[in-house]
Amino acid sequence: MKTYTNTGNKDTRSGFGAGLEELGKKNENVVALCADLTGSLKMDAFKANHPERFFQVGIAEANMIGMAAGMTIGGKIPFTGTFANFSTGRVYDQIRQSVAYSGKNVKICASHAGITLGEDGATHQILEDIGLMKMLPVMTVINTCDYNQTKAATLAIADYDGPVYLRFGRPKVANFTPENGAFKIGEAVELTAGNDVTIIATGHLVWEALEAAKTLEEAGISAEVINIHTIKPLDAKSIIASAQKTGCVVTAEEHNYLGGLGESVARVLAQNTPTPIEMVATQDTFGESGTPAQLMDKYGLNAAAIVKAVNKVIARK
Repeated sequence: MKTYTNTGNKDTRSGFGAGLEELGKKNENVVALCADLTGSLKMDAFKANHPERFFQVGIAEANMIGMAAGMTIGGKIPFTGTFANFSTGRVYDQIRQSVAYSGKNVKICASHAGITLGEDGATHQILEDIGLMKMLPVMTVINTCDYNQTKAATLAIADYDGPVYLRFGRPKVANFTPENGAFKIGEAVELTAGNDVTIIATGHLVWEALEAAKTLEEAGISAEVINIHTIKPLDAKSIIASAQKTGCVVTAEEHNYLGGLGESVARVLAQNTPTPIEMVATQDTFGESGTPAQLMDKYGLNAAAIVKAVNKVIARK
């Protein structure tokens, strides 16, 4: 089985900040808007080096989305930044009407997604944002797994014409994808090949899926691990091909199982190649306060939970 090396834990939000700063140097049409969380979103470098293209709107997320939509009319490529809860739940109406319905070229960049926001608790955590965004027509939904991939995705979406929801996180996590690697929207990445089970993971759960694959290999189970960084448009072709090879699927995500990656994969399988599936995700619940590690363990979002789901789904083949 192919192995991956963690080159050092880094937060994915810093990958966004690095990508945004690089865009600032190479594309004069890129502008950035932030809702009073410049430091948290790692937008400081862009603000310092391109002050004429940075707009601090304060705690007024709805206004930020409306401003961003308007800027696209003049040919600008706006990147908005705030926590995922405020990027989606607080401003859903503005996103639906001013961005998605109008097909505006706005990049909605959301940090502190999922329960790994940690100690700030349920009011700041969001576990339904992927569902909210993927339901909007024309909205592209991306959920990156590490620093390198988040930076690459930030660069890639600037060249994509249309609304994008880019989701990333707060905690430092394993950084294992190639530095300066290509990012292709809508194209899944097969990380390991396997014959017994397909593990389809997104975001912070991708590294956990790789760790689970190691444990499974020791038990004689060959796992195929696929990184789904783009939840919409979903790479149905890759999912179908892998499921037909292995005969069973486990999905893993830091999101509610209702409306998330797991449901999207289940739909693809049901329509094309009915296959046993188990979903590692939160079970229709809000989060709570705690360290990211404590919460991932309590809510079953780790390698051990993936291994358990694999054993369960294989028994159903």
